[in-house]
Amino acid sequence: MRSWPASARSQLPGRGFPLRVFDTATGSVRPLEAGPTVRMYVCGITPYDATHLGHAFTYLTYDLLTRVLLDAGHEVHYVQNITDVDDPLFERAKRDGLDWREIARSQTDLFRADMTALRILPPAAYVGAVESIPLVIELIEKLRGREATYRVDRDIYFPIEAAPRFGKISHLSFDAMVERAAGNGGDPDRPGKKNPLDPLLWRAERPGEPAWPSPFGPGRPGWHIECAAIALTYLGASIDVQGGGSDLTFPHHECGIAHAEVATGVQPFARTCVHTAMVGLDGHKMSKSRGNLEFVSRLLARGVPPAAIRIALLDHHHTVGWEWTPSAVDVARERLARWRAAASHTRGPDARPLLDQVRRRLADDLDAPGAVAAVDRWASAALAAGGDVPDAPALARAIIDSLLGVDIEPVVAGGRSV
Repeated sequence: MRSWPASARSQLPGRGFPLRVFDTATGSVRPLEAGPTVRMYVCGITPYDATHLGHAFTYLTYDLLTRVLLDAGHEVHYVQNITDVDDPLFERAKRDGLDWREIARSQTDLFRADMTALRILPPAAYVGAVESIPLVIELIEKLRGREATYRVDRDIYFPIEAAPRFGKISHLSFDAMVERAAGNGGDPDRPGKKNPLDPLLWRAERPGEPAWPSPFGPGRPGWHIECAAIALTYLGASIDVQGGGSDLTFPHHECGIAHAEVATGVQPFARTCVHTAMVGLDGHKMSKSRGNLEFVSRLLARGVPPAAIRIALLDHHHTVGWEWTPSAVDVARERLARWRAAASHTRGPDARPLLDQVRRRLADDLDAPGAVAAVDRWASAALAAGGDVPDAPALARAIIDSLLGVDIEPVVAGGRSV
């Protein structure tokens, strides 16, 4: 699967600070203990109704995380999947009278275009579920060799009793797990399962559904095993960061991590679990099923600069849910104009303290609102009193570009628009 192009990053003097980030598994902000190369897996979209602002906020979070790590001198090996075969695609195809593969292709292309516009740094490997089916089959075979599979009719399930750490990510009660599983693609009430929470590994072929050959009969992967197979293949038996929206904590990440740990015998699979809060609209979480969505592409079509969309997203902390309102665009446009005006001269207030402040805020659990506030203070000082430090505006532009991912280079006549 083709990823999207990376935007250039400005070079900054010195190095950033070690990252502290909220870990879902421990329920605390703690240092990200990692070596020179940080291995990160982030769950991607199911390509229909892309790209809504909940998606954009999620992938902005891991873009910021990557920028902080790069600034601190790490390399980042980032892998993201795309679930390009799944029930919602079949449902949408039936509703619209289209081929599910065409929907997946067109929505993936739209997602890539939106990520490019928002200057989201791309993963090193962007991997589709369909192309990963051989990896899934191999992983199921490993689980079968460890007696961690069983059949219900022709389908194959994973017994959670094989995973002693199951539940250590979400820390939910059994009843809460059953409720969430029922609402997120699980089938806790299916007769024949050993445990209501046992996740599906391989769905045997059904009439009218695509299927691929396997040693256990034609069919297609379950949801969680897909990500486990991709992550293990591209990143190894243990990773530094497992990421995704907070709605994936259970059952998706709990089950995927269990698959990986049982298959390899290595614990923990993910040393840190980072989850992004939900974005709401009209009083509810943005949801494809509810239809209360605002899209990046729709905002761009209305003439909203991508830099303004990004700034609007940066105004919120990744662990705190929030509500999107149309006024956010106006606030972001005004902020973008102020930043550009403040950075449009050859002299200005010393920007070295700004570099220190932005680095410290982002290294402290990706505090994007705190970093934005620091830029606001510098811009206000520049607009109110000017400044006499040569090239300070150039350093400010580089800080905003490299760490916040916002391009505030002035727009010139006949030049590009941003």
